[in-house]
Amino acid sequence: MRRTGSGRTALLAVLALLATAPAWAAEIEFYQTVDRTEVGTDDTFKLTVVVVDAPSNAQVRLPESNDFEVLSSSRGSQRSISLSGGGPAVIQDITRHELLMRPLRAGKLTIPPSTLTAGGRTYRTDAVQLTAREGRVGNAPQAQQGGRPSSLPDPFRNFRNMPDPFGDDDSDLNDDEPVIPRGDSDLFLRASLDRDDLYVGEQATLSLYIYSRVDLSSVDAVTMPKLEGFWTEEVESPTQLTGEQKVVDGIPYRAYLLRRRALFPVKSGTLLITPAEADITTGFLFAGHRVHRVSNGLKVKVRPLPNGAPPNMSNANVGSWRMSLDVSQTRVELGQPITVKVILEGQGNVKNVTPPKLTGPAALKIYEPTTTDRITPNRNRIQGRRVVEYLVMPQRTGTFTLPELRFPYFDPSRRQYEVARTDPITLTVEAGAGGVSSLPSAMTPAQVADAANEQKNVLSTGGLRPVRAQAHFVGPSQPVWMRPFFIAGVLAPLGLLAGVAFVGGMRGRLATRSEAGRGRQQAKAARKRLAEAEKLKAGSDAGAFYVEVEKAMVGFLEAQLGFPVGGLTREALGEKLAAAGVDAERSARVLFVLEACDLGRYGGGVEPGERRKVLATAAAVMEGWAG
Repeated sequence: MRRTGSGRTALLAVLALLATAPAWAAEIEFYQTVDRTEVGTDDTFKLTVVVVDAPSNAQVRLPESNDFEVLSSSRGSQRSISLSGGGPAVIQDITRHELLMRPLRAGKLTIPPSTLTAGGRTYRTDAVQLTAREGRVGNAPQAQQGGRPSSLPDPFRNFRNMPDPFGDDDSDLNDDEPVIPRGDSDLFLRASLDRDDLYVGEQATLSLYIYSRVDLSSVDAVTMPKLEGFWTEEVESPTQLTGEQKVVDGIPYRAYLLRRRALFPVKSGTLLITPAEADITTGFLFAGHRVHRVSNGLKVKVRPLPNGAPPNMSNANVGSWRMSLDVSQTRVELGQPITVKVILEGQGNVKNVTPPKLTGPAALKIYEPTTTDRITPNRNRIQGRRVVEYLVMPQRTGTFTLPELRFPYFDPSRRQYEVARTDPITLTVEAGAGGVSSLPSAMTPAQVADAANEQKNVLSTGGLRPVRAQAHFVGPSQPVWMRPFFIAGVLAPLGLLAGVAFVGGMRGRLATRSEAGRGRQQAKAARKRLAEAEKLKAGSDAGAFYVEVEKAMVGFLEAQLGFPVGGLTREALGEKLAAAGVDAERSARVLFVLEACDLGRYGGGVEPGERRKVLATAAAVMEGWAG
């Protein structure tokens, strides 16, 4: 067989193939750099150690120094391919070690060299010099220093400005970026505000978080900061630890919310919020370790409300508000009550805001109101409604107007003053079933109800009597002693005397109780009525309870004073009690019980605690009088 080539030709072909193959760099490059040469003791900086074309069994030892604290470290690799002219491609394997560090003291500091061991040889980088100052310097990272300037492409350059996938994206609660404290970087407590420059009465939200890189078992105690100069309202207080990922200075943490409160400053100036404290147990079961952490303090700049505020406007009237009136009925009969609700709703300090007072003409008696609040936080902002309910009792017939209500407030979002208004309300009061046109102004609510229920303008069976009598004179038809009633009239005094003697004897035999015994009997009857009221105390029918207490008290007073008291005004009853020698304290208790009964019957149910107080006061009045 004939050979088609020679060994020389084959060798030349192999050499040509090697000449066109990529070239692999054989020299090891090893250096370290920092991203800034001047830092503060509260700042962090990045040290980068670069290894180029090291064998796979190479071992790198990163620098160690007591002057620095390593907060985190990472390692990344890449392969670089470069082409120059028509020559072969150059391939390099690059490994980068990145350390996030912080100086522990101020002064001229030195980062020791890093070492690399490979193939029996040891390589060392240059040491890095930097200057550390007290506090925070906060200057932007400078050009790299130490080793050689990196001419290699940064394999992580496309990731540096990407959004943090674990960041907090709560647009309504822009927490300040926490500072990692020295010495407890694995677990620390931080307080933050969503805003630190606001107006008097405007809401700021305080959040208290635990940042941790260790396992938490429990939070044993939390001491919230002193909040002098603020009206506070709880927004969120978790009962279980629920963490979320947050990245601080490039370090991932689990953040646990402890408390979130709404703060409403009540005065202007720079207000201080003292640090919070917490006792925290880390680990699990018997491996737990208890630590104490103190948060940072905060400052809030509070601006006074701008000039131009309406007269007598409160500093609490800040936010966004709407006001309306809810009237139970606008056409009523005389003696029937009307319920009017003043409703103020919106965003702001709901529990500290005061709606305008309801006013009206003298013909409408307006009782003291009751207030109810409903708070519904939304995205960490306090909002809700305050309802002030009035009982209005017309005193005469006619058409009357409740004037409009005005509520001035400052809207911080618009930075201007606004006024919430209600429309005037027209009430028509008609005569009752009997045509009554007015009620005495001194009548109690119980008397008003009785007057409204009884029939009016009803003719008696005898018809109408004449305006004046028609007199006429006639002479006697016979002498008086001859008339039939003369003998009866003469004997009547004797019969009356005998009757008096008989009644006196019977009275002496039938009178079996003394004055003291009669008093005890009357007190017993009153207590029996109070016992009936006791059964109604916890029921849903507040009116029945107060009716029973009022009857017991009125019956007792009439028995003790010896005259009716049901139709007396409070002032007249007080005078009667004083004239009867009743001391001022007991008189005040009597009037309190009667007034509470009136309000309880017409003011819409009263709290059970108030019923117990009324019942106890009535019992004390009776027992003290009888004893």
